[in-house]
Amino acid sequence: MEPLHDQSLSLREVTEADLPIFFTQQLDKSAHMMAAFTVKDPADRDRFAAHWAKILNDDSIVKRAILMNGQIIGNILCFELFDLPTIGYWIDKSCWGKGIATNALSLFLEELRTRPVYARVAHDNIASIRVLEKNGFLPFGVDRAFSEARAEEVEELILIKHT
Repeated sequence: MEPLHDQSLSLREVTEADLPIFFTQQLDKSAHMMAAFTVKDPADRDRFAAHWAKILNDDSIVKRAILMNGQIIGNILCFELFDLPTIGYWIDKSCWGKGIATNALSLFLEELRTRPVYARVAHDNIASIRVLEKNGFLPFGVDRAFSEARAEEVEELILIKHT
């Protein structure tokens, strides 16, 4: 894993109090373009709140806030998608390129233990693909899906982690 330069990274259960921070973090339009598979209107606070209410009330979803030096910098989840356990994460754009997503995913996978586990990522989101590869995910397949953020169909890579 990449060094965090003496920064303390940890995970904890998501609480309702985290949601305003998550909402602000996900407003960045360039982050939505990179992620591709997001909501049509990130500024729709009601839709965001409804989405997270479902997540918080679903005990089958493993959901963690990512903290660095005690500050929330993102979230990471494992949820069922097409009947497969699937990883998803969102890191505040100010924290990109520092090894944080790689290390947060490593911590999450140590806790999760579910295998195999899958991830889906836009084919051109090279940074996220690298985060997954550094954590042992391997190519599994390719799919196409409509991207609300890009308003077009986008190819997505499906990756799998066996161990």
